[in-house]
Amino acid sequence: MTRGPRGALGRLRPHRLTLRARLSLVYGGLFLTAGMVLLGATYLLFNQQLTSGSSGLSVHGEGTGTLPPDGSPGPTTASWENKEQRRLNDAAVTSLITQGGIALVVVGAAAGGLGWLIAGRVLAPLHQVTATAHRIAAAPAADRGLHERINLAGPEDEVKDLADTFDTMIERLDRSFDGQRRFVANASHELRTPLALNRALVEMAMHRKSASADVKHLGEQLLQVNARHERLISGLLLLAGAEHHLPEATPVDLAEVVTHVVAQSAEEARQAGVIVYAEPGTAVTAGDPMLLERIVQNLLDNAIRHNIDADGGWVRIVSRTRAGQGVDIEVRNTGPDVPAYEVPRLFEPFRRLGTERLSTAKGSGLGLSIVRAVARAHHGDVTAQPNGTGGLTVTVTLPHHPDRAPRQQ
Repeated sequence: MTRGPRGALGRLRPHRLTLRARLSLVYGGLFLTAGMVLLGATYLLFNQQLTSGSSGLSVHGEGTGTLPPDGSPGPTTASWENKEQRRLNDAAVTSLITQGGIALVVVGAAAGGLGWLIAGRVLAPLHQVTATAHRIAAAPAADRGLHERINLAGPEDEVKDLADTFDTMIERLDRSFDGQRRFVANASHELRTPLALNRALVEMAMHRKSASADVKHLGEQLLQVNARHERLISGLLLLAGAEHHLPEATPVDLAEVVTHVVAQSAEEARQAGVIVYAEPGTAVTAGDPMLLERIVQNLLDNAIRHNIDADGGWVRIVSRTRAGQGVDIEVRNTGPDVPAYEVPRLFEPFRRLGTERLSTAKGSGLGLSIVRAVARAHHGDVTAQPNGTGGLTVTVTLPHHPDRAPRQQ
């Protein structure tokens, strides 16, 4: 699943005529239509003149006719002259239509070529606008390339108005993304620093020799609240930056990521009474290893936390390669029934099934939102569907690494 440099867009489009070709055909078609009308009118007028007798061809002029085969005039002379006159008229009309048609085709082809050149000249500014838009859309992150401008030079016409409006829009977007980047940087410092300080103060109070049991118990609760806030802030910052910044892509085998994350989550799964079945198949993609690890970690954490309470819960995580379709990470689990109409809302920030915005709920409500943001930053996507017996099946699809894509058989 890849996207071409034309974005967005990178979807395969059916073959179609370009605007330049359509304009050329219109120019040529109009010229041919006008020429055919002119040729038809000329034919009618010419034929009328030939048949009117006022200026028609005659066989009686000097050197313009011949006698009948027997060499002497007779009763058949008038009939023979009429036949000869019709033959000459037909030859003249045929010559007019044939030579006029040939001339019309030649001149029509020249008109089409001239129309092609004129259309290319007229549409050149639009090509500049389109090329700039393609470069911005093909940038590796949403905020890259916004510094580009068209700066179209030329007469003050509709095309220049379009280019200037496009430049204004891109400038506003650039300022907006700059403000967002500054906000993320400031939030990272202003929010994480106080939480780290709070954690240090609570730990110091808990580890004093004179600390009572109540103080230690209160300190543990405060540390849990502080840790949840840290996870929430980290998730928000990651969500804010995942769609707008992607480091240089490197080859990543998702099988190794799945194996690593499953090993890290083994203790949490054991405490939750959930059995994790891992099937790490080779699946090489291109991207940032830390962000791809976050995808797998969030999917596995969600599958473990939102599972059945009794023993017997399980999670199945698979990585695989699909020829011609990219690489997949599929996570299936047991759990509560999820209505199909609720599934799209689970990918919205702070959305939890039945426990929205509760401080006691599991997680921060950003897990699947981060998964979707990171997947789309890697030119992939994520889908989910409820299982018939409860729980969800979440599938993340990412493109093959370009140098390691399998060949189709």
